[in-house]
Amino acid sequence: MKINNRKGYFGPYGGQFVPETLMGALQELEEAYKRVPKEQKFKKEFEELLKDYAGRPTPLYFAKNLTKKLGGARVYLKREDLAHTGAHKINNALGQALLAKYMGKKRVIAETGAGQHGVAAATAAAVLGLQCDVYMGTIDIERQKPNVLRMKLLGANVIPVEAGSKTLKDAINEALRDWTKNVETTYYLLGSALGPHPYPSMVRNFQSVIGKEAKKQVLEKEKRLPDYLVACVGGGSNSIGLFHEFLKDSSVKMIGVEAGGHGIASGKHAARFSGGREGILHGTKSYLLQDKVGQIMETHSVSAGLDYPGVGPEHAYLRETKRVTYTFATDKEALEAFHFLSETEGIIPALESAHAIAEVMKLAKKLPKNKIIIVNLSGRGDKDLGIIVGKEIYA
Repeated sequence: MKINNRKGYFGPYGGQFVPETLMGALQELEEAYKRVPKEQKFKKEFEELLKDYAGRPTPLYFAKNLTKKLGGARVYLKREDLAHTGAHKINNALGQALLAKYMGKKRVIAETGAGQHGVAAATAAAVLGLQCDVYMGTIDIERQKPNVLRMKLLGANVIPVEAGSKTLKDAINEALRDWTKNVETTYYLLGSALGPHPYPSMVRNFQSVIGKEAKKQVLEKEKRLPDYLVACVGGGSNSIGLFHEFLKDSSVKMIGVEAGGHGIASGKHAARFSGGREGILHGTKSYLLQDKVGQIMETHSVSAGLDYPGVGPEHAYLRETKRVTYTFATDKEALEAFHFLSETEGIIPALESAHAIAEVMKLAKKLPKNKIIIVNLSGRGDKDLGIIVGKEIYA
């Protein structure tokens, strides 16, 4: 997907909407990102980290039990849950932390909602010898305690955020304030495909390994491309990581699944494309959940990683151009999918990933058996067991 001539834009979306105090840091980052990843030394080190440390390539697994139960299309799971730290976040964290090291930065800061990016950032910082501070809303700290413990064990300092909704949006706000004060020594390791340019493109490119592997793997297994790709969409890194390699393959349909919370009519959701409009948040122009006067609305999702009022600008453009279809799954549907995959395949998904499984449960049974679906299983569900307790859905 090409960026247009205005710096960092995908059609009308993207850009750099930040205080003047951050423009120098963004320019430094942009120049480093244009240069450093092309260097053979960086390429070699990054590839070795992905292979020998993160455990890539992750498998493309044919979910035969799930396929049989749904009675329709063949379903494959791209097993990002098997990557080191238990999610796709490690791909981007290693890429950016290595870039930070090459830039001479001694400290990285990160934001996290579900905790998976925080864990990945702490992990990358540990292996590369960097100091790491992670901002996390207090609501997310409470509902993602296992990941908070993991971050601390990895040597990171977890900084609670009490402001606003006390979730991911507010963690990003605090991380940006920190970066503004400490640009000389600090690198902001942003976790999703959003924020000011060059972050959306950089995160997408570091995550594009998912789609590159998936394409090679499905061609080996099925001798053809899939008919559908499905992934959950919070900020949008796991989904754009899967989708990007297939964007030029017109036969491949793509579906992004947002968090429907208690339903769109309830107002308690995080489905930006089903209840939002254009706006600017965290340095980028995209689709946001906001009220009539432009104030950011509080969001809700049973999954902390999807509980965010904005979406990456490339996703807004892909929706506008109709290359990708965006839908949503409610909390109830995600919980049903969580149990269904766990009991059917012996794989416990992250609640974020369960939103994508919920869409596959609707889609696969409508399709003939010769169709192929690849769903990005973006993370594992260990971190969510505390949330699941008390939310049993079976009568």
